[in-house]
Amino acid sequence: MTRRVLVLNAGSSSLKYRLLDGVSGVAEASGSVERIGEDSGTLTHSVGGQDHTEERRVADFEDALRSALGAFDRHGPPIDQDSLAAVGHRVVHGGDLFAEPVLVDDRLLDTVEDLVPLAPLHNPANLEGLRVAQRLFPDVPQVAVFDTAFHQTMPERAYTYAVPASWREEHRIRRYGFHGTSYAFVSRRAAELLGRAVEDTNLVVLHLGNGASAAAVRGGRSVDTSMGFTPLEGLVMGTRSGDVDPAIHGHLHRELGWSLDEIDRALYRESGLLGLSGANDFREVTRRRAAGDEAATLAFDVYAYRVRKYVGAYYAALGELDAVVLTGGVGQHSAELRAAALGGLERLGIVLDPARNEARATDARAVTADGSAVAVLVVPTDEEWEIARQALEVVEA
Repeated sequence: MTRRVLVLNAGSSSLKYRLLDGVSGVAEASGSVERIGEDSGTLTHSVGGQDHTEERRVADFEDALRSALGAFDRHGPPIDQDSLAAVGHRVVHGGDLFAEPVLVDDRLLDTVEDLVPLAPLHNPANLEGLRVAQRLFPDVPQVAVFDTAFHQTMPERAYTYAVPASWREEHRIRRYGFHGTSYAFVSRRAAELLGRAVEDTNLVVLHLGNGASAAAVRGGRSVDTSMGFTPLEGLVMGTRSGDVDPAIHGHLHRELGWSLDEIDRALYRESGLLGLSGANDFREVTRRRAAGDEAATLAFDVYAYRVRKYVGAYYAALGELDAVVLTGGVGQHSAELRAAALGGLERLGIVLDPARNEARATDARAVTADGSAVAVLVVPTDEEWEIARQALEVVEA
């Protein structure tokens, strides 16, 4: 039986894809279609270490997927319905209804549509991707993997907001959490590095990129996470504020006459590192900080301090800790951030090794000193492989 899985990630105006072996994670090809629905678009198909890029207008998601399949025909490898075990889809929001990957059928599509109010920017695109793939691959099992699913193991005390019962019961107001597919992959890989079963580990995992979140993971199951009802809560991000006083909305509305949409736009797109320093790329912030830029220095310090606070909070939530695990572009590549956020925590059993921390490497590794009671691990994530693995488990069950 084939183990090939085509993984699709449909965004608001883009389609990303990867063809890979769901067991080994070995990718045969990957690519993206950008600027869907605009006057000009870009298709990039990567195979055998070579990129094939073409400019073309892409009308909609069906046109995008057909364009991608055309790239497979022109540049390889060959792909058809008989050669695929499954098509795996990233779906951002499953609410509190999905704790596992699910085969796609009409009922699933209806449910994802019902959840659109919880993720109005993401679920409609994910839904369109599901429907288009069903039409183009009618005989291939389609599997939806939800970004929120991993966090459905959180206890009630962790996901419940102290708000009126009608908000919680009628309007689904609660903490959901995101980046779940990444957490599933990284938690399992961290356990392997520790030489333990994932069920025997207590981890604080930090997914640090343009979007950033933290999670407390006990035995491979989420017990708390920093993102909440939306991906705005928690850590400082590239353009998102992270934690702020919710009364700020009312204050800006009363004092400046701003609408809720204007306030939301500012908190999602004009805040975070961008709002603090004028740059949303952490590499640029670090470069400016090294050059003595005061705004960049403040942005770096606020970012690192927020990470440090969540590490301490989740250490307390778990009660005992085997490792702090960093992933994502910032977590993997910024030795400065790791030192600022985790340095000086020797009383908590966390002892960084400066040479290991600063060494340039791309593989999964420990950056703590020998004998450190708590390991600090750097683990590259692979969400596409995790989606393929979960999709394959569903179709083989």
